Amino acid sequence: MSSFRTNPSPQRRIPHPVQLVGERRALIGAAREASRRSAQSLIAIQQPEGHWCGELLADVSLEADYVLLQLWLHPPVDGLWHAASTPRLEKVCRRILSQQMADGGWHIYPEGPADVNCTVKAYTALRLCGYTPSAEPLRRARYRILDLGGLQACNSYTKINLSLFGLYPRKYVPTIPPELMLLPGGSLFPGGVLYEMASWTRAIVVPLSIVQAVGGIRPAPAGIDLTELLHPGYDFSLPKRDRILSPIFHQVDRLLKLWERRGHRDSRIAAIRQAERWMLERCRHADGLGAIYPSMMYSIMALDALDYPKDHPDLLEAVAKFDALFTETPESIHFQPCFSPVWDTAYAAFALGETNHLDPTALRHAADWLIRKEVRRRGDWSVKRPHLQPGGWAFEYSNEHYPDIDDTAMVLLALEHCQASRPQQQSAVEARALAWLKGMQSQDGGFAAFDADNDWGVLNSIPFSDHNAMLDPTCPDITGRVLEALCRRGLPPTDPAVHGAVNFLLNTQEQDGSWYGRWGVNYLYGTFLALRGLRAAGSPDRNVFRRAADFVQAQQNADGGWGESCLSYEVNRFVPAPSTPSQTAWALLSLLSTGRHDSPAAERGLRYLIETQNQETGDWDESLATGTGFPNVFYLKYTLYRHYFPMLATGLYGRLAGL
Repeated sequence: MSSFRTNPSPQRRIPHPVQLVGERRALIGAAREASRRSAQSLIAIQQPEGHWCGELLADVSLEADYVLLQLWLHPPVDGLWHAASTPRLEKVCRRILSQQMADGGWHIYPEGPADVNCTVKAYTALRLCGYTPSAEPLRRARYRILDLGGLQACNSYTKINLSLFGLYPRKYVPTIPPELMLLPGGSLFPGGVLYEMASWTRAIVVPLSIVQAVGGIRPAPAGIDLTELLHPGYDFSLPKRDRILSPIFHQVDRLLKLWERRGHRDSRIAAIRQAERWMLERCRHADGLGAIYPSMMYSIMALDALDYPKDHPDLLEAVAKFDALFTETPESIHFQPCFSPVWDTAYAAFALGETNHLDPTALRHAADWLIRKEVRRRGDWSVKRPHLQPGGWAFEYSNEHYPDIDDTAMVLLALEHCQASRPQQQSAVEARALAWLKGMQSQDGGFAAFDADNDWGVLNSIPFSDHNAMLDPTCPDITGRVLEALCRRGLPPTDPAVHGAVNFLLNTQEQDGSWYGRWGVNYLYGTFLALRGLRAAGSPDRNVFRRAADFVQAQQNADGGWGESCLSYEVNRFVPAPSTPSQTAWALLSLLSTGRHDSPAAERGLRYLIETQNQETGDWDESLATGTGFPNVFYLKYTLYRHYFPMLATGLYGRLAGL
């Protein structure tokens, strides 16, 4: 990996000042032209309704889980699973096989190592669809799984999914009781323990608790038991997340399993009915429960477990919204984990406006569409902020229970450059969003994604927390974006929200000068957003900017670009990777924020983007994942990142570094 980095520039003849000015003018002109070409291309793909929405791509675990969902809904008859030979599942198998690595495994991010969970899911899906263990792809996959620790090395969610079909012992998976819905709240836990979990975990846990409680164990096709994947050197114990707390939670899990067999039936029924109501309420005004793949899948399974008829409107709607996530052609199929229209529209409009590529019609249509998507209903966030008036935006087309702070800040930044058809309505929308944004600040001064003060760390020690996503903590990347939005809306440095966010960023800068990026890979993403926020706030600590710029310059690759591997999350430090357009753009935006636009590093990065732009389409090629779902577990490839981030970087360079 280290071979991607560049050494300090070699000694070269110092050009004459006149020549230097000429070269600089040429570079700035080329940057402006690259940005202009990209802007034209971006405007051309705007949807007629006014929005942008690029595909979100992930690993094959989505297709593999789809096979399990079909097995749940269409169980085998006399041991034979006839659905396995349907054209759609045949396409799913082709998709899975097309992504298998040379070592037999499947990765969770391009160019990454084999991941045991993804590989087990892929293997299981192929087995269920009729592939035998002796088939070459499965034989190689089995060896890789055993090298990685076998089934026992999988995380709790993989094991829970397998246990629903008797493919992993139920007694060795964590119990998720629906009685969570009945636990009291109070001043310590407003709304109950459920609301101390991250919003996405909440939306998974509730339907999954129903599935575990009443779904039973559905049959797998005859002759399939996955015992060939058990590693003889590992036991079946629940994960140990904490030396002190894990034994306590293991005892609690044993009591829960006893309660499942002998508990009070009326309490269990009441809990299930409350979980059902909670789930159905959050399917309203949304593209499915949570509008994300896993919770939508579990909601379908839960409704089926509750014996909803196949033609029940709620079940039909849940299936239809889930099926909308896949893209199918006569030859292939792939799933998206969700849709990203608000995010893509906000960033596209912001990039166009920030670089002075002002197409009034395109930006007006974008503003009108965004205003129509404003969230006006109270969601789960209101449990901890009961007196805060709703306002803001979600990530997806419709997800009104879960507006998010990051999208709201980004839309506010975009609307700076957009004039909607009804200016008074736009002003009212922006005022509501600004107030909601300020009200969602956590006590440490930072901002999280969906909730405030979602930081009860003890939840990271419970058995089913090993998906690395139990909490929604504050993070530098979102805080930096919110800080920029607040300051550009006129809030002074003395405003408590601004002051708190600045202090949060100053306190979270890493020793090497970078910032952690929770929602983008990784330190390049966090650093670019933290710097933009601090610059907008007028932070006087120049040493902070110097250290950050030094960090960015030190990570530049030999080709002039920047790239960072998803592996950086695992080792908690920057890990270089081949250059990508989006990460190169983040690095350049960092250098612009620190005043190093005329540095040799910035000029080399700019040349990299100019030289790698697709001349016909105006965008850039990007094969690696630079978006983060859950660190170490799930990564995303935003297909428009390769478009609007380089356009923003080249355009801003042309504006801010011009002679």
